[in-house]
Amino acid sequence: MRSMVGRSKFMSRVGKKPILIPKGVEVKIEGKKVKVKGEKGGLEREVRPEVKVEVKDSQVFVTPDVETKQTSSLWGLTRQLINNMVEGVTKGYEKKLEIEGLGFKAALEGENLVLSVGFSHPVKIEAPKNIKFSVEKNVITVSGVDKELVGQTAAVVKRVKKPEPYKGKGIRYFREKIRRKEGKKAVATK
Repeated sequence: MRSMVGRSKFMSRVGKKPILIPKGVEVKIEGKKVKVKGEKGGLEREVRPEVKVEVKDSQVFVTPDVETKQTSSLWGLTRQLINNMVEGVTKGYEKKLEIEGLGFKAALEGENLVLSVGFSHPVKIEAPKNIKFSVEKNVITVSGVDKELVGQTAAVVKRVKKPEPYKGKGIRYFREKIRRKEGKKAVATK
């Protein structure tokens, strides 16, 4: 049997990598709370007690603190979440959605998004804090510094009118392929 002396019981390829802090970004750790500030905004997140976060020499290191069954998965997850925060305050994130269908359109009303997608009334979606909508022809762009919030908001917009499988009408992610079904007439002629 191999000796486990000097080795951690848990390993994480993602968790071992340090996070480089770019110029203009400030990372603070206050207890179990990580705060990241940059040119595009600021984010904060509470980390789990199983991991420890340290800032040394303009790098962030995430290490396991308490060994449990979940430690290795939480180690890598925490590192990636902090990396997403650093990337978000420097570059930002965006998701694009397409509207397809005759008479379907999107417009901005202040900060909010108004969708006309075949219902008897327009659907109004309020922009969450730190999220910005933009509309250009049939493309809706959801942008912000928080990757999770951008993805969640884009999913809420898509859920208003999912693309149907026969003609593909509805709201879909940009360049998303929709599997089409044959109509009843096409099936009857075979």
